[in-house]
Amino acid sequence: MLTHVAENAVKSAFFLPAALSAVVSSSCRAGLCPKSAGRPEKDYAFRGNFVLQDLIANGQSMRTVSLPRGRQRLHAMPTSAGYEVRENETYDWDGRRRGQTPFTVLQHTISGSGKLRYQNRNYRLQGGDTLLVLVPHNHRYWLEKGDRWEYFWISMNGEETLRIHQMVLSTAGPVLKLQPSTIDHLADCSLRLVKGATSPGAASAIAYEAAMALYDDVFGSPAFAAELSLMQPVIDHINANLEKPLPVSELAGIVGLSRAHFSRSFAESEGMPPAEFVLQQRLQRAVKLLTKADFLPVKEVAIMCGFEDPNYFSKVFRRVYGTNPTEFRTTGMYASIGKLR
Repeated sequence: MLTHVAENAVKSAFFLPAALSAVVSSSCRAGLCPKSAGRPEKDYAFRGNFVLQDLIANGQSMRTVSLPRGRQRLHAMPTSAGYEVRENETYDWDGRRRGQTPFTVLQHTISGSGKLRYQNRNYRLQGGDTLLVLVPHNHRYWLEKGDRWEYFWISMNGEETLRIHQMVLSTAGPVLKLQPSTIDHLADCSLRLVKGATSPGAASAIAYEAAMALYDDVFGSPAFAAELSLMQPVIDHINANLEKPLPVSELAGIVGLSRAHFSRSFAESEGMPPAEFVLQQRLQRAVKLLTKADFLPVKEVAIMCGFEDPNYFSKVFRRVYGTNPTEFRTTGMYASIGKLR
């Protein structure tokens, strides 16, 4: 069966399976031959899900992309892409058991359904939902017995890709409702990766294009800009005072809202309740300190991030990252993510 991630495939060459490289006719009819630059952006909105239908018509396929070695690392790089239909079979991915090299999975559900457990929340992914997760991380997504799941995906690596996807996750969470034009654009990127992009530079350009299409959808709307401007003073206050208690009532007072109204507005704007957002920001600061300030004792890192009880800090850290702070530091896990913050 096809599998949609090659976590440990780190080779010096960029390869396309021969069976896939021979199949190019349908993409050429759609204007997506390997040498094609893809449709202009305006066509995605005009044509609806035109490319998505091409992707489905192409049949189940995947491509594994090997990362180039050397000093000249690319800041956006796909690791795999493809389209699959899973039905009544074992399909189960645990974000803590896929190696220590950071990468992201952007997977759009076309039809059917899958399940996602992300930290302590459970989601049912249905047609129109787009999954975004970072590996390594405390999450799991799977197909339940008797269910069917049709989807396409792009997995990516690289500092810029990780940075953009971290921003999206922090703002919108792991389950996204994207515009049809964005979905078509991402389908185009996946199809071009499967059928072309025969050099690392070409593949990197498509991965960056996919990341920017996602960025524009999440951050480019006027409604989002208005919500962001309303909550920005609260976010600034949180980030400037992570070592202190940050009760929701205090945060609500910054923007002059009642606690209940503020909690609803903040969750709509940032994709999570204020208390959860504060915890996330504390942990992100902890990751940065553990990565860059190895001279600081773990107990002091906990205090600087607003955790008065080091044992509680260790417990929460393990729940999210799958390891305790000391192991995190000594094994070097997430070092490349720490550089991005």
